[in-house]
Amino acid sequence: MHSFSDTPAGFRSGFVSFVGRPNTGKSTLTNALVGQKIAITADQPETTRHPIRGLIHRPDAQVVVVDTPGLHRPRTLLGERLNEIVKDTYADVDVIGLTIPADEKIGPGDRWILDNVREVAPKTTIIGIVTKVDKVSRDEVAAQLVALYDLLGGDEANAEVIPVSATAGEQVDVLADVLVKHLPEGPKYYPDDHLTDDDIETRIAELIREAALSGLRDELPHSVAVEIDEMFDDPEGRDRLNIYAILYLERPGQQRIIEGPEGRRLQSIVQRSRKQIIELLDRNVYLDLRIKVLKNWQSDPKQLGRLGF
Repeated sequence: MHSFSDTPAGFRSGFVSFVGRPNTGKSTLTNALVGQKIAITADQPETTRHPIRGLIHRPDAQVVVVDTPGLHRPRTLLGERLNEIVKDTYADVDVIGLTIPADEKIGPGDRWILDNVREVAPKTTIIGIVTKVDKVSRDEVAAQLVALYDLLGGDEANAEVIPVSATAGEQVDVLADVLVKHLPEGPKYYPDDHLTDDDIETRIAELIREAALSGLRDELPHSVAVEIDEMFDDPEGRDRLNIYAILYLERPGQQRIIEGPEGRRLQSIVQRSRKQIIELLDRNVYLDLRIKVLKNWQSDPKQLGRLGF
């Protein structure tokens, strides 16, 4: 990767990753720090399927946020592959933020994650982040900060813990300052107008997937994948981009859930994601979304490869 030479003296740059149990607010935090919606946020665990890098540009630093799938005990072949990607990512970053929500007790799952991260990235700085602090009282936030400080090893590890609320925008700047402090001095990796290095097709597929998952909670936890089949400028000369996408599910019953009564749910998925895609591309879009059932794709190596895992 080339660097951009106009970096002032003392400029810091590097890579940061957030780790934590599913749904601890990692993607929301990334979006708040970057100041633009790049990582998808949904109610399901494991919605983030591959590293999305968001960039924080400051006069004194450039922070590259690597958003990884949550580290979890694998149940399927997909789960094992995701864990491999995660481990590679953690070994490469400068700072890891362990996210713990303010409204849930620290448990064995958090300890398991911390042990795993320390194993794959023994030299990497780990800071503690208590998320969702807008949901509980100040006393509860304080108690959680102390518990997280102890989990990280307290004074022996010179542990740093920071409370944030990404949705309310509280303490996000403070967190950015702490992240920067732990980065090495170095060049800019990306130009100033760059926000994410994800290719546009992937971002569009993720927006569609997010719209499909929203409001479903547990009915289709991880059986949804989206593939962009074709994207091209409108052949009739209209100023719009035509996007043809396929939503893959594992069972016919899931198709009925996604379509909803008289296909209304599917229509609203198309409307919602189209609106987001228009916002992302700043141009008019025609979106054609079809559903295909691929039996048990998550455990089939051939299908996994086809869908990019």
